[in-house]
Amino acid sequence: MHKLRTYLPFSPLSVAVTLVAILIVTYIGLIATVMSYAALTVEFSQSVRSDESVVAKLESAYLDKVARITAADYTALGYAKPAKETFVRSEGVTALR
Repeated sequence: MHKLRTYLPFSPLSVAVTLVAILIVTYIGLIATVMSYAALTVEFSQSVRSDESVVAKLESAYLDKVARITAADYTALGYAKPAKETFVRSEGVTALR
């Protein structure tokens, strides 16, 4: 047993303590990573909700304006029907002209 001890330049206890220290640091790093990921997820979720509310407000305003335009009586507003309607023939339009 004495010969085995002369070949090892380090003790098994120091290896175990070093391994435990490395594992603790790794664990703390993983916890920090998970916490930052959770914070970013919550922040992203809140920004999506905020954007959804802005879109909902814009959509509501758009639908109100469309309803107002659709319900408008243009003859009562002073507009007259066109005397003549002309339709212009056009050839099929493609992107490969």
